Amino acid sequence: MARVFGLLGKKLSHSFSQSYFTEKFRIEGIDDCRYNLYELDQIEGLNGVLRKENNLRGLNVTIPYKQEIIPFLDEIDEKAEKIGAVNVVKIGNDRQFIGYNSDYYGFRSSLEEWIGESEMKQMKALVLGAGGASRAVCTVLQDLGIDCINVSRSNKAGTLLYSDLTSDLIASHRLIINTTPLGMHPNIDGKPDIPYESLTKEHFLHDLVYNPELTKFMQLGMEKGVHVKNGLEMLHKQAEKSWEIWNS
Repeated sequence: MARVFGLLGKKLSHSFSQSYFTEKFRIEGIDDCRYNLYELDQIEGLNGVLRKENNLRGLNVTIPYKQEIIPFLDEIDEKAEKIGAVNVVKIGNDRQFIGYNSDYYGFRSSLEEWIGESEMKQMKALVLGAGGASRAVCTVLQDLGIDCINVSRSNKAGTLLYSDLTSDLIASHRLIINTTPLGMHPNIDGKPDIPYESLTKEHFLHDLVYNPELTKFMQLGMEKGVHVKNGLEMLHKQAEKSWEIWNS
């Protein structure tokens, strides 16, 4: 019987994961696995998925369930616990759920390959968004010794509002990371509300959105000569980390 893996989320019509793993299985001759999409209006629907899929061995978890999945877990990896968000679940033969965060590994590897160590030591960062992905990003930045500030649409403790972003703040925070879905297909005109006119060629914009490959956030940065990167490499790296976790 084939081992089953899948993606758990709310809106998955433009998901990357199913096509990625289906193609991976084809190229690598893995004929005993399949990858499904589990689109749920509420996290409680996971119980129905588990009743239906007796051979489910692993899940990726996306918006908005990276934190809501935690009460379903039997164990949580130390790094995922520190982040407070889970995007990979390994399911044992005894139906034991163990939670991990491969966003951390994907983002860290992508960032280190993009920006040199000496350059990163001189940086401060703004992290746009306050969801599960932003938690992984902030943990990476902290582990790399980069001071970071969260920016959110809601007035939460320890975060700035977009209206708080002055030209001085933008100037002193040369790394800006979008962890929100703003600009994701099909809403490609969406963008974080930052003062783009304050950007310079010294800035680095990393958008975790990967579809489209060039987001409005990135386009507006490029007009100022900014270094830009989308989330596709991070996505590939976190997907491979998921596969490693499921088969460990």
